[in-house]
Amino acid sequence: MARTPIPVASEGGLSSYLREIRKFPMLEPDQEFMLAKSWQEHGDSSAAHELVTSHLRLVAKIASGYRGYGLPMSELISEGNVGMMQAVKRFDPDRGFRLATYAMWWIRASIQEYILHSWSLVKIGTTAAQKKLFFNLRKLKGQIKALEEGDLHPENVTTIADRLNVPEKDVVSMNRRMAAGDSSLNAPMRQDGEGEWMDWLVDDSPSQETIYAESEELEDRRDLLSTAMSALNDRERHILTERRLKDDPSTLEQLSKVYDISRERVRQIEVRAFEKIQKAMRNAARDKRLIT
Repeated sequence: MARTPIPVASEGGLSSYLREIRKFPMLEPDQEFMLAKSWQEHGDSSAAHELVTSHLRLVAKIASGYRGYGLPMSELISEGNVGMMQAVKRFDPDRGFRLATYAMWWIRASIQEYILHSWSLVKIGTTAAQKKLFFNLRKLKGQIKALEEGDLHPENVTTIADRLNVPEKDVVSMNRRMAAGDSSLNAPMRQDGEGEWMDWLVDDSPSQETIYAESEELEDRRDLLSTAMSALNDRERHILTERRLKDDPSTLEQLSKVYDISRERVRQIEVRAFEKIQKAMRNAARDKRLIT
């Protein structure tokens, strides 16, 4: 992809950057589809550039959600923009989904990898379970009101370990590492003491892309998921719902007791059910595109 988004300025010019990206127009569904096809079939770099720039506000919005990890917003946005470009490069408009929905995954993945790399100075692990713990620990601490400084209380350690299905010692270790490496949002950004990290957060008002993702596509995605779920038997449907569709997912251990089977068997059923769902949703999206 030859062209790149407008560069993200340093923290001092971040507010100017955020104003600039609001000047890029949002795309209607048919515009987005034609631009994506032009890039996909003809390698039209101008079309790809337009797809990227029309979603820069989405990148900034997502990046703001990772502001609590003590890294400059400008760097988080830059990494998110890289993810956005990767999303455009791989986006298939014929699958029936809008680019914003697809790109969210790439943007988050790029930002998360950057955060993990930056935190590697304190040897944050990079296995799937450790990544899950790293990016969910702060949220879970807030949910159970475990806001104490220093080490967590034993009962809170147990609760978090159970919810994320990780050893308690990993929770204790990760919490200590994050406490040692985190930065305050109220810390001054410059030596003159003027301005704090909090001052540079992205406007909380929903962007056009977010509105698209949450309203225009939400109903379609619900219909597709509902149709796909019908391809599962009762046990598969229940396990998938408990493991992947709940804010507070059940553990493998909990479900193994419900069905009197091993944890590994529960995991296998979950994976098989998810694969069925993916296939059913792809087929449904393709059929919808053919009809429309």
